[in-house]
Amino acid sequence: MSQSLLSSPPSELQEAADRFIDSLRRKNSSAHTIRNYSIDVEQFVLYCSPLGQAPLLPTEIDRLAIRAFVGERFRSGASSRTVARKLASLRAFFNFLVREGSVEANPAKLVATPKIPKTLPNVPTAEETNRLIDQVADAAGDGVRDRLVFELLYGCGLRVSELEGLNLSDFDFGERWVRVRGKGRKERQTPYGKAVSEVLAIYLEERREYFRPGEPQNDALLLHRWRGSPARLTDRSIRRIVKKYAVAFTGDPSMHPHTLRHAFATHLLGAGADLRAIQELLGHASLSTTQKYTQLSLERLMHVYDGAHPKA
Repeated sequence: MSQSLLSSPPSELQEAADRFIDSLRRKNSSAHTIRNYSIDVEQFVLYCSPLGQAPLLPTEIDRLAIRAFVGERFRSGASSRTVARKLASLRAFFNFLVREGSVEANPAKLVATPKIPKTLPNVPTAEETNRLIDQVADAAGDGVRDRLVFELLYGCGLRVSELEGLNLSDFDFGERWVRVRGKGRKERQTPYGKAVSEVLAIYLEERREYFRPGEPQNDALLLHRWRGSPARLTDRSIRRIVKKYAVAFTGDPSMHPHTLRHAFATHLLGAGADLRAIQELLGHASLSTTQKYTQLSLERLMHVYDGAHPKA
């Protein structure tokens, strides 16, 4: 977090925000979580620190101040989903302040979360998904590594942050299981199939080429060379890889890693998989989160029925 826009010492609110982000680092929260909370809370700190006026103290912030911040985000063009995320970040921030005794109550809890439409990105069919992945394998350069990116996202339903954090030591190559660190650092064991296993074996041979003779080995699964040394492939790089091949082979610039996670769940559900099994595979804490796939599948089915059946 930045200290302040002014040359004066950081405000009490800024110091509280810095302590909150430090607490997330101590808890080993994911880089994605820390980044989002940092952006959201810093934005709120700046909103509460108008130029030429004394910044608000944490104890001076009430429900109306947070509602005003939410309204400002909407006026600036933020979506309901983005505003809901920012409000969740503020709830976590003020929960932290309540726990440390800096404030008595959490004012963000009193602000209603914006309604988010129950929508999912367009999910490619199983045939379309597999055709895209097969084309990735034929790409030059890092084609095998990039194919593994697609195979793991679609074959295991991983979040991009989960894929980024995979290490070689997480794999049970004999039993085809991989340890995945999900949201809140919760771990789960996820099976992977023959397609992942075959590409993984080829990639592990090629992975050795990322290291020069005598160079210390890196436990990160997915690598690229950064400033002359092998380094873990980042969240941003994985997103770029998915988009690059999606544009090249399907012409769809909207595809991203989460599209493949949605495809994983949707295709399993369509094949008759148990909803609770899908919940476990996705690492959802609540079954209601997984049930959105059922609801949306029914909505799409009704849409097809209404448009095609003569008695609809």
